[in-house]
Amino acid sequence: MIKRLGLWLMAAVLSSSALADDWSRYKDSYISSEGRVIDTGNGDISHSEGQGYGMLLAQQYGDKATFEQLWRWTRKNLGRHDLPLFAWRYDPNSKPMVADTNDASDGDLLIAWALLRAGNVWQNSNYLNASRRIRMAVLDHLTLSYAGHRLLLPGLKGFTGDGYIDINLSYWVMPAFKAFAEADKDPRWQQLLASGEALVAAAQFGDAKLPSDWLRLTQSGQLAPSPDWPARFGFDAVRIGLYFRWAGLAQSASLAAIRHFWQLAGSKAPAWFDVQTGQQSPYGASVGLKAVIAISLEPAPALPPLDPKQDYYSASLLLLSKAAVNL
Repeated sequence: MIKRLGLWLMAAVLSSSALADDWSRYKDSYISSEGRVIDTGNGDISHSEGQGYGMLLAQQYGDKATFEQLWRWTRKNLGRHDLPLFAWRYDPNSKPMVADTNDASDGDLLIAWALLRAGNVWQNSNYLNASRRIRMAVLDHLTLSYAGHRLLLPGLKGFTGDGYIDINLSYWVMPAFKAFAEADKDPRWQQLLASGEALVAAAQFGDAKLPSDWLRLTQSGQLAPSPDWPARFGFDAVRIGLYFRWAGLAQSASLAAIRHFWQLAGSKAPAWFDVQTGQQSPYGASVGLKAVIAISLEPAPALPPLDPKQDYYSASLLLLSKAAVNL
């Protein structure tokens, strides 16, 4: 019995050390000294999504100093002046560096969720108050009841047309909605959880029955791939599995087609798949995407340590997948 306990404690220490190494490598490779998360696969820009991911991971790894640094940079460089939301893109090589002040609702949600988690764990009322302001702005300005669903607009501008709305189901950060529903008792968060499951279940296109990254929902309730983007189950939509697992919904019937596609693909899963033509990427899934696939299919998968040679997005998906299953 004592021997088994000793082996368990040794394994726990080794696991903790490996996770600390992951975070150290992530910070060294993707976070600047001033708190900017750098998208190394996209011209070294930054965006609200990346800042939100960085803040979530800093909280997950108990790094108060880095969390505050990330939050300070985000407020200063991406914070809008009219609403407690955030410009979606920052390019250090352009003038102005924030050329488009439109937001991205997934970035807003990720930042608000990170602040809520940090505020609760570290008993920081400033973080809690900031999170609540963002949450209320999202509910009041970025959600609406449409075609029988509570929808999340991808941003304040540019996604509505005559009789339709373009949506992105990877912006439905399901575990954040669960946390917000508990914190606020506002029924709109539960409605977003319900619409997330319903829309993923309805968004089954082509022989593979997969959702595309961008969808068009008409006022009459018709759902189809948006004609304004490639009809791919790609770099956005793959996050649906991550968020469902993190929300405790990995076995949701809504995910059945996605899980089936990944089971059939096995180790040869593509980075993207065109739901209309069947064409797939000429290169395979990244390490980060493979991690998302693993946690979507297995209760306790073995995930690799972070290799800083991979780009920001793959590295983020890997560490977020570990966070989702508490590895």
